[in-house]
Amino acid sequence: MASAADHVLVVEERRPATAEHPSAGPVYRCKYAKDGLLDLPTDIDSPWQFFSEAVKKYPNEQVLGRRLTTDSKVGPYTWITYKEAHDAAIRIGSAIRSRGVDPGQCCGIYGSNCPEWIIAMEACMSQGITYVPLYDTLGINAVEFIINHAEVSLVFVQEKTVSSILSCQKGCSSNLKTIVSFGEVSNTQKEEAKNQCVSLFSWNEFSLMGNSDETKLPRKQKTDICTIMYTSGTTGEPKGVILNNAAISVQVLSIDKMLQVTDRSCDTSDVFFSYLPLAHVYDQVMEIYFLSRGSSVGYWRGDIRYLMDDVHALKPTVFCGVPRVYDKLYAGVMQKISAGGLIRKKLFDFAYSYKLGNMKNGLSQEEASPRLDRLIFDKLKDALGGRAHMLLSGAAPLPRHVEEFLRIIPASNLSQGYGLTESCGGSFTTLAGVFSMVGTVGVPMPTVEARMVSVPEMGYDAFSGDVPRGEICLRGNSMFSGYHKRQDLTDQVLIDGWFHTGDIGEWQEDGSMKIIDRKKNIFKLSQGEYVAVENLENTYSRCPLIAQIWIYGNSFESFLVAVVVPDRKAIEDWAKLNNQSSPNDFESLCENLKAQKYFLDELNSTAKQYQLKGFEMLKAIHLEPNPFDIERDLITPTFKLKRPQLLQHYKDIVDQLYSGAKVSKA
Repeated sequence: MASAADHVLVVEERRPATAEHPSAGPVYRCKYAKDGLLDLPTDIDSPWQFFSEAVKKYPNEQVLGRRLTTDSKVGPYTWITYKEAHDAAIRIGSAIRSRGVDPGQCCGIYGSNCPEWIIAMEACMSQGITYVPLYDTLGINAVEFIINHAEVSLVFVQEKTVSSILSCQKGCSSNLKTIVSFGEVSNTQKEEAKNQCVSLFSWNEFSLMGNSDETKLPRKQKTDICTIMYTSGTTGEPKGVILNNAAISVQVLSIDKMLQVTDRSCDTSDVFFSYLPLAHVYDQVMEIYFLSRGSSVGYWRGDIRYLMDDVHALKPTVFCGVPRVYDKLYAGVMQKISAGGLIRKKLFDFAYSYKLGNMKNGLSQEEASPRLDRLIFDKLKDALGGRAHMLLSGAAPLPRHVEEFLRIIPASNLSQGYGLTESCGGSFTTLAGVFSMVGTVGVPMPTVEARMVSVPEMGYDAFSGDVPRGEICLRGNSMFSGYHKRQDLTDQVLIDGWFHTGDIGEWQEDGSMKIIDRKKNIFKLSQGEYVAVENLENTYSRCPLIAQIWIYGNSFESFLVAVVVPDRKAIEDWAKLNNQSSPNDFESLCENLKAQKYFLDELNSTAKQYQLKGFEMLKAIHLEPNPFDIERDLITPTFKLKRPQLLQHYKDIVDQLYSGAKVSKA
């Protein structure tokens, strides 16, 4: 087995606890940054330079592509060149300036992935204007908040989103003065905009307002704010994460460095499939990288029903995914294999176990089963179009069986990563050829250092010499500069130069990091939705039928389950009304399936009453006759739930709830 020294090195020793601070483990760097963290060359000041230099090298290479639909028939991908995209960005940037938006001020981008999104982003970069992505999923109230908070005076919007942005104009009229559609606008919309004292332009109209003069582009600085990305992962108002030019630029170089290590640098032969939201840092930084390498980016149609059809039409060479997408891919492949008959299934299972066993024993993917690759596994590549040589996964942990499956696909390297908006995307990544890293998020990227800080109240000790566990903390060259206009929130997470992620990690023997918990009671479901579980428990506790509730979910599942201690009188009253036997036998009533359904329905009725979202609804519950108590270490003396202990105590029940709910759903 590989040792930690093979992949990481200690650059600072561990720190014992003091009166002010808990203990902290050693500071680690990956071996690719052993002589110092990756930093920007002196001649790079902005991500705009990556694109403008690529245009000089590859002016006639295709860069941005989409599929057009005519008469209900979808055509092949059509492309614009690097020079055409560059010229469009220069004109749009000039038009932005003509509307009174100066360098350092904010411009919004609101819509699904498309060529215009990237051109608007590059236009802002060219002029030193801060671009502010607006999420489709944030909702109109959050969009209004961000426009006002970031003082956005001009926003680019998807054609179908024009009416939506006009509907919130009243609440942000003091800031928003110009709206530009990615496509056309109707006369009715123009009139509505005029009545609301905001100017509305189609994409072509706005482009004609600019010029193609590159000589007047302002000089950019490394410390200039490139983007403010608002995150919706916590309770309350969205937080604006400030990323400067240096952070994004060095992250692009870091991606190239790690691709060299795990696979190869991308070039003009590479095609990237864009479907993960461009408003998130994950896809956005990847696209900036591909535009720096002369590669092509093809966009999906924006309809999940046709996602795989678009993939097969594009045949990407690099594919970025999240666990839910890869899980569906895995399920689809396995279903086809099963449909091929028993003999075919047994043959596949034998080949799969044989290759996986060889890889676990240290053989590389290419060496593990070359003959079986040709006979069986080569066909697996067709699921993603047949050309993908690099698979990347982020946003949530991959289920182990799915990660192992992806690693056996011939000629495709898989890297799973971990990162946050605050770390400009990836801060850890697995190494494609190191099988011991399956189930982990790998080693630190070459732009950051990582350490763990003990969390005594949760029983996590980063100082331990056996299995150190603690809160993951990061510092380095690709980190954010703070939260926009929220120094109070910045001070809570940036302590002594370290960003405290809130995620609990565990260092593995090979130097990789495994995510095992969340310090705050917020977690992400497999589809990427954040759940503020303490708030949910407070809401469900308003149901008069229950005494206590513990809600559980994780990044491998798409829904929530709960252990509920019912109010004794409430369940006994229900039993009498419904002529149930043993109405005074509390334990038997808790096992009653009709009682469980009744309480689940009442809890979800409460959820609807307080307008919880669909993913916040409960799909299954266990009725527990014994209250959570201090004696079993399930609550604190102040009656707060001890979540790790609750999970340990109810692990078998939680597993049964998930398996039962999935069977019912099927």
